[in-house]
Amino acid sequence: MTNMRRRAVTAVLVVLIGAALVFFNLRFRQFTGPTVDVETIETRALEALVSASGKIQPQLSVDISASTVGRVMRLAVSEGDRVEAGDFLLQIDPEALQAMVDRSEAGLGAARSAQRQARVAVDTARVNLDIAQDNLQRQRDLWASQLTTRETLERAENDVALRESEHRAREIEVATQEQRVRQEIASLESVRYDLTKVTIVAPIDGIVTRRTIEEGETVVVGTMNNQGTVLMTIADLSVIEAEVEVDETDIPSVAVGQPATVSIDAMPDLTFAGRVTEIGNSPIQSSGTQGSQATNFKVMVTLNDEVPGIRPGFTCTADITTATRAGAVAVPIQAMTVREVTFDANGAIVRRSSRTGVRRAVGTRVAAAELEPGESREEREGVFVIRQNTAEFVPVETGIAGERYFEVLSGLQPGDRVIVGPFSEVRELDDGVVVRVEDSDPDI
Repeated sequence: MTNMRRRAVTAVLVVLIGAALVFFNLRFRQFTGPTVDVETIETRALEALVSASGKIQPQLSVDISASTVGRVMRLAVSEGDRVEAGDFLLQIDPEALQAMVDRSEAGLGAARSAQRQARVAVDTARVNLDIAQDNLQRQRDLWASQLTTRETLERAENDVALRESEHRAREIEVATQEQRVRQEIASLESVRYDLTKVTIVAPIDGIVTRRTIEEGETVVVGTMNNQGTVLMTIADLSVIEAEVEVDETDIPSVAVGQPATVSIDAMPDLTFAGRVTEIGNSPIQSSGTQGSQATNFKVMVTLNDEVPGIRPGFTCTADITTATRAGAVAVPIQAMTVREVTFDANGAIVRRSSRTGVRRAVGTRVAAAELEPGESREEREGVFVIRQNTAEFVPVETGIAGERYFEVLSGLQPGDRVIVGPFSEVRELDDGVVVRVEDSDPDI
C-alpha cells in the first residue's frame, strides 16, 4: 500500500510539474516580443506652427543724414530722447553757404542791371529806327518831285535797314538778359535752400535710437560710391515689427493675416500677439558661399500692442499659426514611421501571418516574400496599432502638424492604441510581431 501511495503521489507530482511547465511555456511563448509603450488615439485641438527667429524693429524708422558738408555747431539731442516732428536736432556751420547766398544775390543784382541796360538800348534803337524811317519817307517824296538824287535815296534806305537790324539785336540782348536773371534767381533759390539744410529738425515723432555724431565733428555728404554720414536714427516705437527669417520649406504655408506669438529674448517671461503683415517674394541674400547657406524668406509680424521698454535690434522668435483644427483625430509624432507595404491587384494591402505564413489581403504588413503577379510594393508612412497583443502596421494619411501630434485624415479612429516607444523598437519593429504592452494587463 505504501508503494502504491508513493507511485500515486509521484504521478500527481509529475502531472503537476508537467502542467506547470506547459503553463509557463505558453506564457513565455505569448510574450516573446519586445516591450512597448502605447497611447490611445483621441480627438484634440491642433495648431500648425511655423517658428522663425529674427530681430525687433520699428515699423517706421528714419535715418537722418547731412545734405551739406560742414562742422556741427549745435547738437540738441542724445540717444533715448523723445522728439516730436519739427523739433530742433542740430545745426551745421552756415558760414560757407551764407557766403554763397551773398554771392548769388550780388550776381542777381548785376544780371537785373544788365537787363535794364538792354531795355534802354532797345528804346534807343527804336528811336533811331523811327528817325531813319522818317528820313526815308522824305527822300521818297523828294525823289517823286525830282528834288533829290538817287544816291541820297539809297543812303536813306540803307540807313533804315541798319537801324532795323540794330533794333532786333537789342531785343535779342534783352531776351538773353532775362534768361540770365532767371538763372541767377534759380541759383539764389538753390543756395538759400542749401542754407536751410544746416538746421536739421525731426521729421517724425519718435525716439532717438542712435546718434553717431558729436558736436564739433564734420559731416560728409554721400555720393554714388561713398555713403554719407548718418547723423542719427529716429524711430516711432508705437508700432513694432518682428522681422524673421522663414525657411523655404515653411514659406508656402505662411499667409498675410495669420496670427502669431512673438517672444523676445530680453523679456523671457512675456509673449506678444501679432499678425503677419508682409511676406518677401525673393529670398534673403546671404554673403556666405553660394550653396552652403539655407534659403530663407523675410516675414514681417506686426505686434498688436505697444511694448514698453523695447529697443530695436532685440532678438526674437515668432510662432506663426498657419492652420488650426478643432476636434481632430490626432496621432503622436513619435508613433509615425515608414515601412514598405505590399498591395495586391485590387489595391488591398497584403500581409503575411506571423504564425502560419499564409498571405491574406487584410490588415497591413511589409511583405518579405517575393511579389506575386499583380502585386506592387511602396513605402508608406504609418503607425503600429496594438491588436490582440500584435503590432500591426497601419498606413496613415496626415494633415497639419501640431507641436506633438499629427492630424489623422485616414487610417485611425479614436480608441485605437498605437505604439509610441521606445524609439529603437518603433524603428526596428516588424508587422505582426507579438509585443508586451508596458504596464498593461497581459490578458488584453
